[in-house]
Amino acid sequence: MSSFTFDGERIEFEAGDSVAAALLRSGKKVLRTTRFKEEERSLFCGIGNCFDCILVVDGVTNQRSCMTRARDEMIVQSQRSEEHTSELQSRVDISYAVF
Repeated sequence: MSSFTFDGERIEFEAGDSVAAALLRSGKKVLRTTRFKEEERSLFCGIGNCFDCILVVDGVTNQRSCMTRARDEMIVQSQRSEEHTSELQSRVDISYAVF
C-alpha cells in the first residue's frame, strides 16, 4: 500500500484518496491550529470552500488537504507555527471571527 508522512508518522492511503481522507481514516482528527488562539481545526466542508484543513504539503503552505490527492512519499505537516502562516491565513482567521 502507498503511504506519505504526516508530522513524521507514516500514513497509508488508497488510490484516489485525498490527504484529508487518508488522515481521517488513520484517526488523525486535528489537522492544524489557528494562528492567534491555537484552536484545533479539522476537515469542515470537504469540498475546498473553506480553509480549515490547510496543511503544509512538500514544503508548500496553505494546501487544502481535502483537495490534495495523496501521493506516495509526500511529506505533509500540520500548519501550526508562525513560519507556516501567510497573509491568506490571516484573512481566513479574521473572516471566521466576523461571522
